[in-house]
Amino acid sequence: MVTEQAVAIDPRTSPHSSDVLIIGSGAAGLTAALNLARRFKVTVIAKGRMNEGSTAWAQGGIAAVLEPGDTFESHVEDTMIAGAGLNNRAIVEMVVGGAPAAIERLIELGVPFNKEHGALHLTREGGHSHRRIVHVADATGWAVQEALLNAALANPNIRLVPDMVAIDLATSRHEERYSGAGNVWGVYAVNKETGRVELFTARATVLASGGAGRAYLFSTAPRGATGDGIAMAWRAGARVSNMEMMQFHPTCLYNLEVKNFLITEAVRGEGGRLLIPDTGYRFMPDFDDRAELAPRDIVARAIDHEIKRLGLDYVHLDISHRDPEFVKGHFPTIYEKLLTLGIDMTRQPIPVVPAQHYTCGGVVVDENGRTDLPGLYAAGEVTQSGLHGANRLASNSLLECFVFGEAAAEHITRCWDDFPPVPAIRPWDESRVTDSDEEVVIKQNWTEIRRFMWNYVGIVRTTKRLERAAHRIKMLGDEISDYYGHFRVTPDLVELRNLHQAAELIVRSALHRKESRGLHFNMDYPELLTEAVDTVLVP
Repeated sequence: MVTEQAVAIDPRTSPHSSDVLIIGSGAAGLTAALNLARRFKVTVIAKGRMNEGSTAWAQGGIAAVLEPGDTFESHVEDTMIAGAGLNNRAIVEMVVGGAPAAIERLIELGVPFNKEHGALHLTREGGHSHRRIVHVADATGWAVQEALLNAALANPNIRLVPDMVAIDLATSRHEERYSGAGNVWGVYAVNKETGRVELFTARATVLASGGAGRAYLFSTAPRGATGDGIAMAWRAGARVSNMEMMQFHPTCLYNLEVKNFLITEAVRGEGGRLLIPDTGYRFMPDFDDRAELAPRDIVARAIDHEIKRLGLDYVHLDISHRDPEFVKGHFPTIYEKLLTLGIDMTRQPIPVVPAQHYTCGGVVVDENGRTDLPGLYAAGEVTQSGLHGANRLASNSLLECFVFGEAAAEHITRCWDDFPPVPAIRPWDESRVTDSDEEVVIKQNWTEIRRFMWNYVGIVRTTKRLERAAHRIKMLGDEISDYYGHFRVTPDLVELRNLHQAAELIVRSALHRKESRGLHFNMDYPELLTEAVDTVLVP
């Protein structure tokens, strides 16, 4: 049954045409939108509500050099050390240098950062040599998301469109008259309310769609973190890099009913200790001189080691030795949540386990947020910008969103005359597909991917495990492709397709790296090679 007209869509009359399209409504996307809206008409689409992305989930804060005695060079060095030398130093210097101004702009937008004695209160997190984390108690991301979203809602040049699940980028191959130029002209997305596929066109497109955390069984990422932007950019012809560098946060709450609740790094920054249950033995000093303040990859591997060595379900994170009022004042969200589960963190330890937390690899971009494809930019967790290297330093993620969201907007504005007008684009073809009653297939494949990725491509890897994962990915790929080609797209099917593609890129990258560096630890290649080289995959 034909559900779309065969006539190509004229962008001049399309209801979904704008100057710039932004895919994703978190910190990176809204920062870009607010900067672009000074001159252009901007459309921002989100796959759910406008505040459901990873930004709102961020507890810790934003790293910035603001304390007397701290320096940009120190922040740069901390970032490079955490990244195990795989970072691009020029990018690190650019982002670190842009941090104080980014904080000032957020204050102007009304973000109520915590203060002490009239100055911003700074906390410390793992891998940082100084206190440089500005925060809003333990719910910084929510406060930032709210401020950015309120500013976007008040801007007449910004159109916000929720419940649009991006399927594929619209490129030159979708032009009515194929130009062969390789441009990106927007995106095809399925409307969750109507089930129909709609085309959004623009002269420039910014990917700000987040990471691929949901490729793993245990993850702190929101439900929508299925690697959509990475998968779409890859299929369109953009390079991706360092996908094997998946960060596992050391301290996710262990609870059989409550999933994905993160215990922020700042708990350890303020004195929280990691202990063996029953004995109360503090084990982190056995692994690193920095103990609980070591970078996340070291702490996560240490916890994983102790859990496996002793046959534990979890370890304890204990901050009960600090003053109760201090704990409740600094971590009100965590304190209240744990109370509902029968845990008083002012008197009891918190059971914690590692969980996937952040995608350090992604779509390759330059210092302006440009990808390989004309008209396509990207910012935030969807990218591999060179900032994080082999392991992200705590609280550098939101910072990257602000700096690169602004950088992409500035470059688009400066080079606007170089962007050609959007040509006529073909609509989505649904003439060959039918509805499916086999939704159980999607759920089964989704669960299988997440389980074998956790078991075979987790904190500690081996070549044999990776090869087993690659074998399963290939089998599932044939099944998913067949399903995708014969049935009408649904949000769940779109996410499964993208999740599978992201998993394939992670495994391929992990097999390619013949060393252990940062977040990638392969027992068959435990040594660190002399030269730090990105794992770059080319479509």
